Amino acid sequence: QLQLVESGGGLVQPGGSLRLSCAASGATLGYYAIAWFRQAPGKEREGGSCISSSGGRTKYADSVKGRFTISRDNAKNTVYLQMNSLNPEDTAVYYCAARDYSGTCPPNWTFNSWGQGTQVTVSS
Repeated sequence: QLQLVESGGGLVQPGGSLRLSCAASGATLGYYAIAWFRQAPGKEREGGSCISSSGGRTKYADSVKGRFTISRDNAKNTVYLQMNSLNPEDTAVYYCAARDYSGTCPPNWTFNSWGQGTQVTVSS
């Protein structure tokens, strides 16, 4: 059974950068489309970025486009989220999610395996 573990969160100043990692075990990550979601206090969880199983295709929500980059290293069974130009509105718990899917993002961003999340706080 696929298990996902996020890491790399923390406190960063506005304008700063962080790189999150999502490490997989229990299955070969290369069969799965992966997404990063986030949930801010009092808000619904929102999908931010998706990457296809091969890594050749990506998709971003408007809120992160141009600032965040999703990538993957299937040999290391790991997916990354490089976050630049962070602002306080990016403060949230960030989750990675997986689904065995041949496209980039499943319809309605539906995923069936989730990590436990990592906190990202953007504050001066």
